[in-house]
Amino acid sequence: MTVSIARVYDAPGDGRVLVDRLWPRGIRKDDPRIGRWIKEAAPSKELRTWYHANMDQYDAFHTRYLAELETPGPAADALNELVELARAGDLELATAMKDPAHSEVPTLVEAIEAKLANA
Repeated sequence: MTVSIARVYDAPGDGRVLVDRLWPRGIRKDDPRIGRWIKEAAPSKELRTWYHANMDQYDAFHTRYLAELETPGPAADALNELVELARAGDLELATAMKDPAHSEVPTLVEAIEAKLANA
């Protein structure tokens, strides 16, 4: 099992899950490049808004997002769902951001891999 990162506009891999809170522009709801959509795994609206205004503070965003994922609620439930999907096979986390390396996805991959390692 592997957890990988992709842009939603690329050809899909196995186990693709869109993890953005907002639906990507130019993509129909029935587009096969999407796979599943687990928007609750994305950062909260407040954190996402803060990060877009402070793109130079990725480390602070990373820390705050990990805290959101660890707090009981919809984000933690979505993380657990992604962990279960990763246990079942390959998982590809998709985002519409132009630079996936500076999106929420690497933090989400880290959280998934940490839970898998501690299981």
